[in-house]
Amino acid sequence: MNSLLAQHLRPHSISSMQDDVLIKELFLSHDPDGRRLDSEQVLRAMENIMCYATASEVPVSDEHGDAFAMNNASNIEVVGSQEPLGHTVCKIAREILCKCSGEGDLHTRTMIVFDLLYPRNLLAVSVAMLKQLPCNVSMLKPRFKALSLLVKEMVEVTKCIIEFEGLPIAHLMMDKEMISTTKSHIFIAAYWVIRSSLNCSSHINDLIAMKSEQVNPNSNAIAAWELSSFVSRLSSICSHLRRQVDACRQQTETKLHQKLVDLLKESQIDNQEVLHVLFALKNDFPLKDCSTQAKLGVSELKDKVVILLVSKPELLPLEKLFLLVHRTYDHPHNKNLEGSYKIVWVPISSSETWTDVEERNFQLFSCSLPWYSVRQPQLLNSAVVNLIKQEWNFKEEPIMVVLDSRGMVTNSNALDMVLIWGARGYPFSVTREIELWQEEDWTLPLMIDEIHPLLNKWVQEGRNICLYGSENKDWIIEFNAKMMEIRRLGLQVDMVFVGVKNPSEQVRNVLATINQEMHTTLLSFTEIQFFWYRLESIRKSKLRLGKVADTDHTLREVSALLNTEDSDNGWAVFGKGWPPDIVRLQGMQLMECLNLFPDWGGNVARRGLVGAIRNALGLAVSSEPCSHPNVLHYAEGSPEGIVVCEKCKRLLKMFVVYE
Repeated sequence: MNSLLAQHLRPHSISSMQDDVLIKELFLSHDPDGRRLDSEQVLRAMENIMCYATASEVPVSDEHGDAFAMNNASNIEVVGSQEPLGHTVCKIAREILCKCSGEGDLHTRTMIVFDLLYPRNLLAVSVAMLKQLPCNVSMLKPRFKALSLLVKEMVEVTKCIIEFEGLPIAHLMMDKEMISTTKSHIFIAAYWVIRSSLNCSSHINDLIAMKSEQVNPNSNAIAAWELSSFVSRLSSICSHLRRQVDACRQQTETKLHQKLVDLLKESQIDNQEVLHVLFALKNDFPLKDCSTQAKLGVSELKDKVVILLVSKPELLPLEKLFLLVHRTYDHPHNKNLEGSYKIVWVPISSSETWTDVEERNFQLFSCSLPWYSVRQPQLLNSAVVNLIKQEWNFKEEPIMVVLDSRGMVTNSNALDMVLIWGARGYPFSVTREIELWQEEDWTLPLMIDEIHPLLNKWVQEGRNICLYGSENKDWIIEFNAKMMEIRRLGLQVDMVFVGVKNPSEQVRNVLATINQEMHTTLLSFTEIQFFWYRLESIRKSKLRLGKVADTDHTLREVSALLNTEDSDNGWAVFGKGWPPDIVRLQGMQLMECLNLFPDWGGNVARRGLVGAIRNALGLAVSSEPCSHPNVLHYAEGSPEGIVVCEKCKRLLKMFVVYE
């Protein structure tokens, strides 16, 4: 031990010239055969083992320790190898203990370890060695404190190496001198990590074999000092390496960000280069099919419209997630598209480090969704994450970024468009969103599309429908009593309770009361949530397109409904599928209108329910036809003479055009 200490305490240990020789020697020992793994996961497993070993009050047997090591490593994928990583770790541990322990030149033993490790991952040796720490350290605290500090420095150096290995330098035009200098630092750093591992192993073996009566304060102090000198050496190496890696990382982030911005602005031959830079810089199979768990490459998305669903790992509230699945995967138009588009879930952590809760949420949803997902979102490059946040304005709320078949962004957030129209929105561009709004008016079909099949049927049949909402039970009882009185007088109207935005348990209670005392409620609590999610998406879509309530009738009406939550009085919307006109009444105005039914009920046959209500309340500006043109396609069974203008609410004069 004294000879080793003397060797180690030579000034700087290895001179600059010897460093060059050492780098060449290490480079010659490096002969990879294509096998690779996620070094960060291996390091995390090693840290878990260290926590387990140092926290335990019972000595860790070899058998128990080996099993713990293999369990930690069991979920780590080794590309190009059929052997489980846990077995590889234990095999390396035994080889090192047999061939590299004992007295002798520490440098020679370190180089033997490099020969053993390649083409295996050199981090495995840390797991193999450090999991055997004994637990009773009360009599040897200085030595174990030095061991602990050395392990921490080894981990920090290894993290620097892993971070550099993860940089996409092969895909960017980097400063060659900077990269070359950093690699030289890494060779030296790797050498000293292995050398320190062997030194730790030697000390651990001594401690395991040592009996209580053999503890010598002087030899223990010398051993602690030797370990401390290794700590100092590694600390210096880590400091220099950290500066180099930080400089490389900053340069790669800047260059990668600019490359992505340029790629997304320019039309490419296809979407492959964009998707490769976004997801496949570290992995040839960065995606997975959530329904089958099959690993996928970005080539699976070639020539398709790709919707990137970016969200936090907890994704969406379950009800909203069900609605999104219904509007995409289960949508009837989806079958007609024959896989022309794919949705890829891209979860982004709220912080730089994923929490255990986020990991669990990702595992849960990525095994349940009918879409594709990024397979290891924790490994997304920070430049990609920053681009998503800065260029696509991702904050907390989920967004759906649409890339066309050539990789260009055609919609920075199509989520509301998808929730409103589902697969009808294909190819989900802003242009398509504008086209769809040009085809829509504020009608019952827009409000309730496919929320409930029977409600859709009523709309198609042209039946009078009353949607009403409140969570004030007294008002609901009063309103239903008045409507039952009117229906007894001959008015045919179907009642549908839709609660309020953000329905609470009070709405559940109201649903039960309505079912028992008034009429059968058509919509369940979840479907009521769907209704309000849909209205919220209508408003968001309009606002995103720059519309204002003063000039946009749909935005004005949907905003009025969404703002009724704080009112004690309820509201109602009357309408039917054809003609496409509806009227909204609220509070006292609604009850006054219903009280006047004996006066205006006779006009329903001629004007329709909505027209009769408008006329009774003086909502129509004039009984004369207006001059606003409006082309309506004929539908079988459509009533004549009662079409109302969407702009001024006057009756339209009808002309028939034959094609």
